[in-house]
Amino acid sequence: MASTTAHRPSATRRTRTWLADHFVMLVAVAVLVYLFLPVAYTFAFSFNDHGKTNIVWQGFTLEHWKDPCGVPGACESLVTSLQVGAISTFIATVLGTMMALAMVRYRFRGKAMSNVLIFIPMATPEIVLGASLLTIFVQGFTNLGLRLGFWAIVFAHIMFCISFVVVTVRARIQSLDPRIEEAAQDLYAGPQSTFWKVTFPLILPGVLGAAMLAFSLSFDDFIITNFVSGNESTFPKFVYVSARRGIPAEANVIGFSMFVIAVALVVAAQVVRSLRTSGSTNQKG
Repeated sequence: MASTTAHRPSATRRTRTWLADHFVMLVAVAVLVYLFLPVAYTFAFSFNDHGKTNIVWQGFTLEHWKDPCGVPGACESLVTSLQVGAISTFIATVLGTMMALAMVRYRFRGKAMSNVLIFIPMATPEIVLGASLLTIFVQGFTNLGLRLGFWAIVFAHIMFCISFVVVTVRARIQSLDPRIEEAAQDLYAGPQSTFWKVTFPLILPGVLGAAMLAFSLSFDDFIITNFVSGNESTFPKFVYVSARRGIPAEANVIGFSMFVIAVALVVAAQVVRSLRTSGSTNQKG
């Protein structure tokens, strides 16, 4: 009896010790499960053999994966989102990179205010931005021939993506050692040669990261897009309208495919970065 009584506190202490040692891991696993549960739901219900609604599981089928464009408007809205994302990402990345270079490497009047203003689109609620842009497009740009629709979405996405590009690229530029560029200039490299052969390759990872962030924000945006899209339909808008009667399985197929592509790009970028790091380490060795 005494041995049994002495054994219980020991088991309790071991359990508490194990929980204390693995608490962070358990919390991380719980958070990951919480984050990926909607993704798992999207993947599972892409195989649902549903009728009019895709809310209740009714059976397994591969038909939706064979024809993701089976629902009218699904692929059309996806193409629109990809086009808007590509155009707005390219313009926002170019402008944002130039702004980041100017803010870090040059002195000009109003620089401090520019650093503050660049955060305003990031801090302003999207519904406020969307309503403001709707007013601007309806009352201001209509006379210039710009109406609600595709190009209105592009201009709106460029506006809020630039801030994220500037912040991302600026952090990369600030981490660079300016003596590298000075060394290139000491070796008689001109400003353009220094930028394209020294500065740009060094900031390229930050620029690519900013471009990926801008594209994901543009592709995923619904609130601002809904205000300025008019009759144009993007993929998030298509999903929102379809959600009232149950998102069709074809939309789940497209959404999960985009998720897999995004994860594959991130993994590929990490692999390339690891290979470059290991290669440079071996050369130094």
